[in-house]
Amino acid sequence: MEPEKKLLKLILEDGSFFSGYSFGSSRPVAGEVVFNTGMVGYPESLTDPSYKGQILVLTYPLIGNYGVPGNEREDNLLKYFESEKIQIEGLIIADYSENYSHWNAKKSLSEFMKEHDIPGIYGIDTRELTKKLRKKGTLLGKIVHAHEKISFCDPNKQNLVADVSVHEPVVYLKGKRKAMVVDCGVKNSIIKAFLKRNFTVIRVPWEYDFTNQDIDGIILSNGPGDPKKCEKTIEHVRTVLSKNIPILGICLGSQILALAAGADTYKLKYGHRSQNQPCVEAGTNRCYITSQNHGYAVDADTLPQDWREWFYNGNDQTNEGIKHISKPFFGAQFHPEASPGPDDTEFLFDLFVRAMK
Repeated sequence: MEPEKKLLKLILEDGSFFSGYSFGSSRPVAGEVVFNTGMVGYPESLTDPSYKGQILVLTYPLIGNYGVPGNEREDNLLKYFESEKIQIEGLIIADYSENYSHWNAKKSLSEFMKEHDIPGIYGIDTRELTKKLRKKGTLLGKIVHAHEKISFCDPNKQNLVADVSVHEPVVYLKGKRKAMVVDCGVKNSIIKAFLKRNFTVIRVPWEYDFTNQDIDGIILSNGPGDPKKCEKTIEHVRTVLSKNIPILGICLGSQILALAAGADTYKLKYGHRSQNQPCVEAGTNRCYITSQNHGYAVDADTLPQDWREWFYNGNDQTNEGIKHISKPFFGAQFHPEASPGPDDTEFLFDLFVRAMK
C-alpha cells in the first residue's frame, strides 16, 4: 500500500498558489523563487552556495531518478557536491522518482533532503510556474502546509555571502605556486580546478584582508545575492587593483571586480540559471555554451575607460565577462568549471594560470 501523500502549497507574493505533495523535510520555508532549466546535475545544483536563500524550481520533468551519491572526499573536499550541505531553501519539481538507479547512488533525493532538513514539493506544473516567473520576474514565495503561517522573506536584503563563506582561512596543499580564493560561496569545483593545475589553494573568508599577501593570483568566487552587500571584499579588491597581481572573478566575483573598478551592477528580471547559456566573445563570432547561476549582472555601459566587455549573452545581450586592457584582471559571469554542464570555457583557467607566471 502506498503511503499517504502530504499536501503542500507553494504561495507566491502576487497572491497566486500551486498545490502539490511533500517530499524531503516537512518544515515551512520562504525565499526567492527561481528556475533552472538544466536536465541533469541536481546534486551539484542543490549544494551550490549561489542558491542560498532561494527556492529552486527545476524545469526538467523527471527528478530523483538517479539518486544521490555518497560523501567520498578528495583533497579534503566532497567529491560529488559543491559544498558541505544543501544550500537551497526548498525544491519545486513536476514529478519525483522515489525509485532511483545509478552506479554511484547511495540514497534517494528525498533522504538526502531530509538529512539536511530541506523541504520539497512535487506535482507542480513547473512549466506554468516558470512562464509566470519569466513574465513577472523572480517572485518571493513560501512552501507551507494548509495550517502553517510564515512570512515572505527577501534574501537579497541580507548579506548572504557572510552566511556561506568560511570563517577562517583553509589551506589545500599542492604545488609551490599559491592561488588565493576569496570565498564568497565558492563551489568545490573551482578549488579543484586549481588543485588539478598543481596550485596550493588558500581559501579565505569574504571580508579577509588579502591586500598584502604573498600569492601568485587571486580568485574572487561565485556566491549568492547582491554583490553590493560585499562592501569589504570590494574595498580590498579596489586596493589590489593598484598592483599587478592577476585577478579572476567568477560569477558574483566578476560583479565584485566590476564594482571595485568603478562600474555598476543591477538585478536581472529572472536571472540566468541553466547549462546552455550562449556567450559570445566580444569582437568575434565565437559563441560558447556555458553553465550559469546568477541573478545580477554588470552594466557594461558603466565600465571605466581601461576596461572592456569580454563576453555578452547571446540571448539577452547582457554582460558575461570583463577584462582590463593592459593588466591581468579578468571576470567571467559564467562558470568555467561547469559542474554540472559543459566545459567549453575551462580554457579560462589556463589563461589565468599563464597570467600568473
